[in-house]
Amino acid sequence: MRLFFALWPPPQTAAALEQWARGCQGRVVPAANIHLTLAFLGEADPQAARKAAARVRGRAHELPLEQARYWKHNRIVWAGPQETPPDLAELVSQLHFHLGTEKFVLEKRPFAAHVTLLRDASPPKAPAALPQVGWPVREFALVSSSRGKYQDVARFALS
Repeated sequence: MRLFFALWPPPQTAAALEQWARGCQGRVVPAANIHLTLAFLGEADPQAARKAAARVRGRAHELPLEQARYWKHNRIVWAGPQETPPDLAELVSQLHFHLGTEKFVLEKRPFAAHVTLLRDASPPKAPAALPQVGWPVREFALVSSSRGKYQDVARFALS
């Protein structure tokens, strides 16, 4: 079972982001798949992942979507904050720590708060401004992935 931890946007936020992406060149990520990855586990034991996540004590916060960028090295267009909000950085830090105590081996690169909107994208000429949408972060999810379909395995509330 391929697993990852993620934040899901409200449906109206995901729909607005998908609509915005349709104005760019590339393979649009469908609204149902738009998420922010907190930690990618790959093939993993969901029980150990749940155990680690249950120890996280994160705070609810807002995720601002202030910029859209193109990453040439993997040809994606993404949206995200100018700077990672402190509450999100703390959530990721705690989650990674507790996953480490359960012997999960995570990527070593620094966390980059981004939401992929297009894959196989061309560099955007001058994309329209991102929609002004809210993304309240009240929980995070353990998600399974199979053939491009995502399904929540468990959700964890933030205080």
